[in-house]
Amino acid sequence: MVRAEAGWLVDEYGRKLLLRGVNLGGSTKVPAGPEGGTWNPEGFFDHRNVSFVGRPFPLDEADEHFARLREWGLTLVRFLVTWEAIEHAGPGIYDETYLDYVRAVLERAAHHGISVFVDPHQDVWSRFSGGSGAPGWTFDVVGMDITKFGPTDAALVHATYGDPFPCMIWPTNEGKLANLTMWSLFFGGDDFAPESKVDGVPIQVFLQDHYIRAVQQVALRVRDLPNVVGYDTLNEPSSGMIGMTDLEARASALPQGPCPTAFQAMRLGAGHPEEVTIWDVGLTGERRVGRKLVNPEGVSVWKDGHEPIWRRNGVWDLDSLGKPRLLRPHHFARVRGRKVDFHRDYLRPFANRYARAIRAVHPGALIFVEGVPHRGPVPWSPEDAPNIAFAPHWYDALTLFTKRFRRWFTVDLVRRRPVFGARRVLRVFTEQIASLKRAASVHMNNAPMLIGEVGVPFDMHEGRAYETGDFSRQVAALDTTMRALERNLVPFTLWNYTADNSNARGDHWNDEDLSLFCCEQQTGCGDRFDGGRALEAAVRPYAEKVAGTPLHQSFDRERRRYTFRFRHDPEVAAPTELFVPRFQYPDGARVSVSAGSYKLDMAAQRLVHHADPLHGIHTLTITAAAD
Repeated sequence: MVRAEAGWLVDEYGRKLLLRGVNLGGSTKVPAGPEGGTWNPEGFFDHRNVSFVGRPFPLDEADEHFARLREWGLTLVRFLVTWEAIEHAGPGIYDETYLDYVRAVLERAAHHGISVFVDPHQDVWSRFSGGSGAPGWTFDVVGMDITKFGPTDAALVHATYGDPFPCMIWPTNEGKLANLTMWSLFFGGDDFAPESKVDGVPIQVFLQDHYIRAVQQVALRVRDLPNVVGYDTLNEPSSGMIGMTDLEARASALPQGPCPTAFQAMRLGAGHPEEVTIWDVGLTGERRVGRKLVNPEGVSVWKDGHEPIWRRNGVWDLDSLGKPRLLRPHHFARVRGRKVDFHRDYLRPFANRYARAIRAVHPGALIFVEGVPHRGPVPWSPEDAPNIAFAPHWYDALTLFTKRFRRWFTVDLVRRRPVFGARRVLRVFTEQIASLKRAASVHMNNAPMLIGEVGVPFDMHEGRAYETGDFSRQVAALDTTMRALERNLVPFTLWNYTADNSNARGDHWNDEDLSLFCCEQQTGCGDRFDGGRALEAAVRPYAEKVAGTPLHQSFDRERRRYTFRFRHDPEVAAPTELFVPRFQYPDGARVSVSAGSYKLDMAAQRLVHHADPLHGIHTLTITAAAD
């Protein structure tokens, strides 16, 4: 059992948990059958006839992968499912075979002592709008034709765009019509689209009900498994247009390629050609690089018989010349005279509703709450659902978007300034994570924080490491990140472990490649480190369960020296447990403790420390036996 208590995740004995794990996995976002890699256009639009059975891996491979993760010291899995995987065949039609498969996989995780929290994953709403998550029929019910997303620029989709797919361009879909519309309806349809209903049901109620009931189907299948500790609310939620004060401003916060304004996106979708500004992002920030005529053929994204949804709801109409005219520029900014706040007015009520619904079938489940990326946490109070954790994501944006790592240079996106020097880079990373932790304490009623996603791309520098076998840049990047996480004493799940990762297609989704494992890097040596990438940084000692309050932890990778300090809680009877990896200490480890007693079992990769009640603060140091 894992619960939230006074700013920490704790176990049934009251020990504070510094859990480390991994997201499982990148290719889980796409179907297993037919092959759903985002580059593949074949059968792409046949969205009702797919199967996600076999994602993240075939069941008969589960023991191999879970044993590998356990060997690496990754004992917590953020297990990705998608709404599409559960309910792709149509509203209320659940894929029972897939649900049975999920249960079987999580049973194997339990066999290996791996805890799980379920992540209903999405990116920019759906595969059909350039990301992952929602079934294709969600567009059907609002009248959008997914085959028209390309010519109308309603979404930028790998399968229809073709190769080469621009590096990290998919987030620009945040500001395109498909994503803007669906999230505005999902969270705010009652306020912003009251004329839109599905079989008489308000569109917001319809979409939220189906999403929540889909996740409930997973909970019903796995609620009795002791290793399933909780559920994420929604991966990287988007506000759509909710809160926008200017519909004539660029809608995407991460501009790359043609980026329309919100009103331009509406006009394009209604079949009106538009000149759209082209943007690029580099080391100096975002910049305009040109203009492009989009939708010159005047294609409409709306199906026959379906009026454009934002016209129907009074946001715009045609003037006497047949040109779109904006009628309500502040439509999404104010409700009943009050300025809206997305986190307070829409995401928070949804998260509470979701928590109640999940706990109706899985009582006591821990709920991981995410805010909109880069907007801080969701405000939470004692009146809101208890037993929650803040689960933000953190990446070094410069490394992620440029696929370059310079140990001595980054950009502080908070202060909008360059940072030079390896020590300063580490300090900036540390401060950024610390600010998230403080925000959880201040704004989320002292909720604990777990970083749900953190990692580095492995195809840095044009994939040079795949040819040379030299992953030193990736090791350096991940080590810097891990040191920042350790300084903040936060649990986390790395992004990601993709069992079928390949050098050519990475994680099989939008040409991302952040998997710690690649079958093409396997040499056939047969050990559980074979195929691992940057393990020199990823596999390291850490305190997993602490009989007191953690105060400090650090690992010097080059010296293989680990230091941990904590304040003992005499009310906790269980011992402190540390992971001591054979990978770092193949010839054994030497342990030094300031007080108390310990037992080191290198076969189990486990150090158990019993505190001396006469000493408040205890320090443990681990070095290589040969040192």
